[in-house]
Amino acid sequence: MIDTLERRRRRAGWTFVAPALLLMAVFFVGPVTSGLLLSLTDFDVYAIGSPSTARFVGLKNYATALVDPGFWRAVQNTLFFVVVGGPLTVVVSLAAALLLNARAVRFRGFFRTVYFAPVVTTLVAVAVVWRYLYHPHYGLLNYALGWIGVPPIDWLGDPLWAMPAIVLLAVWKNFGYAMLIFLAGLQTIEESLYEAASVDGAGSWRRFLHVTLPGLGPTFLFVTVTTMIGHFQLFAEPYVMTQGGPVGATRSLVLLMYEEGFRWWRIGEASTIAVLLLGITLIGAIVQMRFAGQRR
Repeated sequence: MIDTLERRRRRAGWTFVAPALLLMAVFFVGPVTSGLLLSLTDFDVYAIGSPSTARFVGLKNYATALVDPGFWRAVQNTLFFVVVGGPLTVVVSLAAALLLNARAVRFRGFFRTVYFAPVVTTLVAVAVVWRYLYHPHYGLLNYALGWIGVPPIDWLGDPLWAMPAIVLLAVWKNFGYAMLIFLAGLQTIEESLYEAASVDGAGSWRRFLHVTLPGLGPTFLFVTVTTMIGHFQLFAEPYVMTQGGPVGATRSLVLLMYEEGFRWWRIGEASTIAVLLLGITLIGAIVQMRFAGQRR
């Protein structure tokens, strides 16, 4: 009787889990396996019409990618976006969440909507506005800099400033999502902890360091890891704003993969870049999670 009940429980568990496992197999395991296999071939536009013409080339695509200056330039651009844009997004998100969580703030629902609006706004519409902001002669940003004596900057045409301009746009567009998560985490911290810290003489800064930050520990881990993974997948912003230019200054790994696969139809090379990007992202996530675990 006990064995029968246990079997029923297991069967019920597998029944509930099966749809999720099926979706993972179809949309994750399958594509990853296919990409890994394609990266070992010279699959191209001709092989699309006749798959039998594709040849197994082993690790040749990886060797070619690892000595390609264009690939390493894309890696450099992507890492710049992750290292600079990721922490900046987290800081701005946390600051906005703290402001909205303050007792003195009124109309919180309105401000949550305003801050979250860029996340759900179409990037094409956002790009039109930001192109005007970044205009080298008539842009509002250069107009403001002119008031303090800074000469106009060609934000999207200068290789030195193009990537910082993309970072600024991405931070503005994406910080609202992490802000809501931080806001939910702040609301789980018990008010009695702040009251006890105040009784002990702790000021605002010490309450933030010793109450808020420890209370946001799991939230911080989730936000930082998901933000890093999302930033490694940088594509839409440079594709819409600069198409990877000027002279490759904003070409990310995903944009390079897109160009290889859908502009030049070199599917094998594009799959190789995808596998390498997956490896880099996994390494980054593991390092970040271990670092977070050591701090606990």
